[in-house]
Amino acid sequence: MINLGELITAMVTPFDKENKVNLDSCSKLMDHIIDKGSDGILLSGSTGECATLDDNEKIELFKFAKANFGKKVKIVAGTGSNDTAHSLELSKEAERIGVDCILLTVPYYNKPSQLGIFKHFEKIAGEVEIPVILYNVPSRTSSNMESKTCVELSKIDNICGVKEASSNMKQIAEIIRDTDDDFIIYSGNDGDTLPILSMGGYGVISVASHIIGSEIKEMIDSFKAGDFMNAERIHRDFLDIFYGIFLSTNPIPIKKALNLMGLDVGPCRLPLCPMEDDKLASFKEILKRHKLIE
Repeated sequence: MINLGELITAMVTPFDKENKVNLDSCSKLMDHIIDKGSDGILLSGSTGECATLDDNEKIELFKFAKANFGKKVKIVAGTGSNDTAHSLELSKEAERIGVDCILLTVPYYNKPSQLGIFKHFEKIAGEVEIPVILYNVPSRTSSNMESKTCVELSKIDNICGVKEASSNMKQIAEIIRDTDDDFIIYSGNDGDTLPILSMGGYGVISVASHIIGSEIKEMIDSFKAGDFMNAERIHRDFLDIFYGIFLSTNPIPIKKALNLMGLDVGPCRLPLCPMEDDKLASFKEILKRHKLIE
């Protein structure tokens, strides 16, 4: 089994006042994430606003992270898109940079068949040697990668795991049941992490770990050590954060939380807008309740 770690943070992309990528803030944020227990950092995922990053910005992020943090933490590069050829070229560049793994999203908007999803991933994985994690997130892509498709893809040598954000526990259980033991199943939703661990999942690619990484790490460690009561307690205690960070479209709330906590990550790029006043008020109450802000 490839060792990417049980807790990977899907990192926001910090922007400056001109909405340009802010590498100084990236550095501070990566230090913070590592200090809070993350084993890996995913760049240019959904939380990283990949939809509004151009390829040059993504490559700049991959190079910066690998050069400055590659010895401290695993670097995962989000290189997926709904254009197979485009995704392949970006994946090859990430491999040249030397990242530890790439994450490929089920193609969005096109709505491919299961065969199309299979062929998309097969094509990219077949032309790189780097480990690949698949990403199934139907709420964003409008396409669900079915368990049978994922199981077939798991037989490709360098496809090492899946980030499952469908919240379809039957489907996720089927993947865990029908794939080899060295195929990694990550929860793609913080609120699903403990249930997925209980079925034999490996860990989480997390958003909430930006602000409660230590607690999520403790929950995973407790569960795997057999201290189920403590793991259950942590899961229950932080449910409001797991779901509160989605009061508005991700990453709007988590960026707001980081800014309120003094970690300057700037705004989101349009078309993402600031939280509405009522949602922001509710979100601040959650953060105050957990003593993350005053």
